[in-house]
Amino acid sequence: MKLKINNLLKTIAASCALLSSVTFASEKPNIIFILTDDLGFNQVGAYGDTPIQTPNLDAMAASGIRFDQAYSGNTVCSPSRVSLFTGRDGRYMTNNSNTVELNHKDITLAHVLKHANYDTTLIGKYSIGQQMGVTDPLAMGFDTWYGMYSILEGHRQYPHIMWRDGQKIRIEANEGGKKGAYAQRLFTDEAIKYIVEPRENPFFMMLTYSSPHAELGVPEEFSQPYAFEENPYSGMKGGVPADKYASYYPEPVDKPNAVLAGMVSALDHYIGEIVATLEAQGELDNTLIFFTSDNGPHDEGGADPEFFEASAPYKGQKRDLYDGGIHVPMIVHWPARIKQGRVDNTPWAFADVLPTFAEIAGVNLNYVPRVHTNGVSIDGLLSDNPEAMEERVLYWEFAKQVGDPNSGVIGDTFQAARKGQWKAVRYGFDADVELYNIDNDPGESNDLSATHKDLTAMFYALFEEYK
Repeated sequence: MKLKINNLLKTIAASCALLSSVTFASEKPNIIFILTDDLGFNQVGAYGDTPIQTPNLDAMAASGIRFDQAYSGNTVCSPSRVSLFTGRDGRYMTNNSNTVELNHKDITLAHVLKHANYDTTLIGKYSIGQQMGVTDPLAMGFDTWYGMYSILEGHRQYPHIMWRDGQKIRIEANEGGKKGAYAQRLFTDEAIKYIVEPRENPFFMMLTYSSPHAELGVPEEFSQPYAFEENPYSGMKGGVPADKYASYYPEPVDKPNAVLAGMVSALDHYIGEIVATLEAQGELDNTLIFFTSDNGPHDEGGADPEFFEASAPYKGQKRDLYDGGIHVPMIVHWPARIKQGRVDNTPWAFADVLPTFAEIAGVNLNYVPRVHTNGVSIDGLLSDNPEAMEERVLYWEFAKQVGDPNSGVIGDTFQAARKGQWKAVRYGFDADVELYNIDNDPGESNDLSATHKDLTAMFYALFEEYK
């Protein structure tokens, strides 16, 4: 009788353990989307031979998924972020220039996750909705927000103001020429504070760092390890502009390459702190973390993307629709479902994030009023047994501003599209369509439009339809 009871107890214990594991696996994960600003594909150690040290991101890539064919929503900040927030690519956007902002009718990924009872927060740079109460983060689905409101505020590494839930906050540590409060440090502290708060619901955090965008600046502990041969950036020293961006970034930088490398290493360090906090809270296993950049690397304020080969192996940089401007690092970490690190070469883009989050959270987008997305869920890729996705066309359009990059006057409009191994680019509505085999020619150096006329005609028709 005693043996039967013991066996029964063992069976009950095993059943409880199984039920517990099934329950945990079915729990909605916390979601953290980490967006950096102007970080190049080859500026993260896991992606190449960069001299920049990023051990925490490299570890996330080694134990998660390193997507090698992921794309941003655009080649500049604002349309890329609107694409990410709304799940629309350039075909569904009404404005593909850097002047675009969210519309009051837009449904964002934060709105979608509220349908699944998520707590939602935005921490960092916003810049895509400056009508308070209409398109600010609180109106766009976030319960709380802290950070930089306008696009030009996001250009300061030691800001004088921050915003919390619509209220302006003085950063006294940076007043009077002082540099006592580094923006990325402030964002990280806020993120850690949010993670440790007690709550009943899963949370969604949009953590949008404003680095390594110019201005170039970082605490010395991060730049000091880098000893490069340097050409100082003079900014507006002596009243003579160092470059066309000097009016935005007037402060001289003695060692711009070391500072930029330090900015990336600082981000890596801060992300390591966030991962450690999640682990200490027992939340790491069932927290889905995305890490990426809003577009390719910049050459502003003394930054030199050629020095770092920041876009390698791709051609171009920020403001280009060659892959260097839109092909971004993308690391996904989720130990509850991704237990073996791998590299994935499925092409996808920012517009796919909203439908992915909807599927993970169990939200049927057919029942979300006014949602308007042409993205596709990549949830099937986020496991150790990925499901192949059907081949489709990815599309980008960029309306470049004339003269000053923030002039507000639209000049030429560029277009790009990718289907499978084929990538087409048109630099102006009257320009010829260029065609590249992006798998064999990632540097887009061999235009095949003359020898593949049917493909070129297909992309031309696409560009004409959506321009």
